[in-house]
Amino acid sequence: MSHSPSRIREILPTSSRTALGATIAGGVLTALASAPERIGHLFRHRFPMVAVTGMTGVGKSQLVDRLTRRSSADGVAPVGSAVMERRTRRSPRLHGFRFLVVPGDNAATRLGALDEVFHDEPVDGVIHVVANGYATPRRAAGTTGTATASREEQLAAELEDWAITSHRIASMAVRRHKPIWLVIAVTKTDLYPDDIDEVVHYYSPGSGSPFGDKVDALRALAGGAKLSIDVLPVSTQGGDRKSALPAKQAGAMVDALADRLGQLSGHA
Repeated sequence: MSHSPSRIREILPTSSRTALGATIAGGVLTALASAPERIGHLFRHRFPMVAVTGMTGVGKSQLVDRLTRRSSADGVAPVGSAVMERRTRRSPRLHGFRFLVVPGDNAATRLGALDEVFHDEPVDGVIHVVANGYATPRRAAGTTGTATASREEQLAAELEDWAITSHRIASMAVRRHKPIWLVIAVTKTDLYPDDIDEVVHYYSPGSGSPFGDKVDALRALAGGAKLSIDVLPVSTQGGDRKSALPAKQAGAMVDALADRLGQLSGHA
């Protein structure tokens, strides 16, 4: 049963009507004030932010291009870019991801990007890209010519890069109230198609490898309940005449990574 405004004025005394009006107005203001926060929380759930880290030359940008279904003709930043790149993946179900590709060069821009994604505006998850020592060598900025580096040197550089990144991840994890997730993406698998399982094991926690030991150290620092870790093989190449990895298998690896990101973010 409803009452007209005039009927309410007859039933309630002036003081009660004033209190009722204040209560309603307060409720409206509270709802309006909390609306941006609720909308922001909903948007963040549907489009979580993901940091993509790894040393230069491992293929971070190419991997994110595959995840976001972009091509090299879409005006993306050049390979080896020293600025943080931003990409968005969208699905028909209004879910997706906002990827922040952190520069791999040890420069001030990289350190600033690491501060942004792990401290200033902490991300929801991390994809750390490794390449089994097959990262493309890069020369320092301002120099010309072809860079060279042995696979052993690249593996050592990968460990050094991981030491920096893993401490940032641990610091973020202990500050967060909810668990975060990490996916170690083992890329360039088209270069070692017969050794994929062995290489994935090398990067996995509990493997006893130099990299695995550092992953175990990260779990100890962050706390096992605060950080989930997956290790997945992936390839952005495959299918051409020079590749030993069929295009269908390479595509399935990228799809498996995208599916796991959806599960970790509560989209599946």
